[in-house]
Amino acid sequence: MEKVLVLLLVALAVAYAVPDPRGIIINLDEGELCLNSAQCTSKCCHREDGLSLARCAPKASENSECSAFTLYGIYYKCPCERGLTCNVDKTIVGSITNTNFGVCLDLGRATE
Repeated sequence: MEKVLVLLLVALAVAYAVPDPRGIIINLDEGELCLNSAQCTSKCCHREDGLSLARCAPKASENSECSAFTLYGIYYKCPCERGLTCNVDKTIVGSITNTNFGVCLDLGRATE
C-alpha cells in the first residue's frame, strides 16, 4: 500500500512539474469540452441543444444571434464580442429556460 502511495505522489509531482499553459480544466481552446464558460479562453461554453455536449466556442460577432449573460454559464447562443451589445427582450421564462436570444449590435455605430 505504501508503494502505491509513493508512486501516486511521484506521478503527481511530475504532473505539476511540467506546466501546460493551455490547461486541462481552465484556458480551454475552441472545440474542447467544457462545463462552464469560465473554463474557456473565449468565455463561451456552447451547446447545440439540451442533449448535446457543451464545447468552447467563439463569441458572437456583429449582427449574429446571441444570448444575454446567464448564471448557468452554458449558452445555446454565445454572448457578444467585446464592444458589442446583445439586443434582446429579456423575459422571466427565457431566463429560466436559457432562451433569451437577440442580435449583437454596436451601439456606438447605431447611434451615429
